[in-house]
Amino acid sequence: MVSTDRLAAFAALSFLLIVIPGPSVLFVVGRALAHGRRVALTTVVGNTIGAYALVAAVALGVGSIVERSVLVFTVLKLAGAAYLVYLGVKAWRRRGSLRAAFRRTESGGPRQGALRTLGEGFAVGVANPKTMVFFAAVLPQFVDRAHGHVPAQMLLLGLVFNAIALASDSVWGLLASGARGWFARSPRRLSAVGGIGGLTMIGLGVTVAVTGRTD
Repeated sequence: MVSTDRLAAFAALSFLLIVIPGPSVLFVVGRALAHGRRVALTTVVGNTIGAYALVAAVALGVGSIVERSVLVFTVLKLAGAAYLVYLGVKAWRRRGSLRAAFRRTESGGPRQGALRTLGEGFAVGVANPKTMVFFAAVLPQFVDRAHGHVPAQMLLLGLVFNAIALASDSVWGLLASGARGWFARSPRRLSAVGGIGGLTMIGLGVTVAVTGRTD
């Protein structure tokens, strides 16, 4: 299996990539401000599952296709970008209803379904170009092919990456949801949060769309 040295080196590299906020982090923060801690943490779980789906794809050989094909990479990238823009537009249009939604959440009223939240997080995680390129181009370099079981090694390394990402994104979500109460004291502030969150997701989608390959 993977040696301790390779595992430690991959963990360090993964940490450096994860601590730099990307699409997943910004999406989690936006959901935390708009909907609170439960939705934020559920989104983190969905993101993590989506990212691990990318690991599985690389381990099964699909990652090499994405890495080598500009067309496949572009289609996946644009699909993820379009989804972010869609969510951003929806958040912007509903920004005025955030205070009512906040009150329902605080009083135990209806909330956004967990499966829906999980699915939205998964979609963003699996279409994240930063992790897509990282897994396709970097992950295979830490595999010791002399030890065999290459797919298993990749899956193990992917677990390390996702464990770090889960912890980091959860902290971002908790910090953002903690600040939500201050915004909720003023309808204007809360509406601004919804608007800023929506515009952030739209801008993020546009950024993802115009982000090119490093090759």
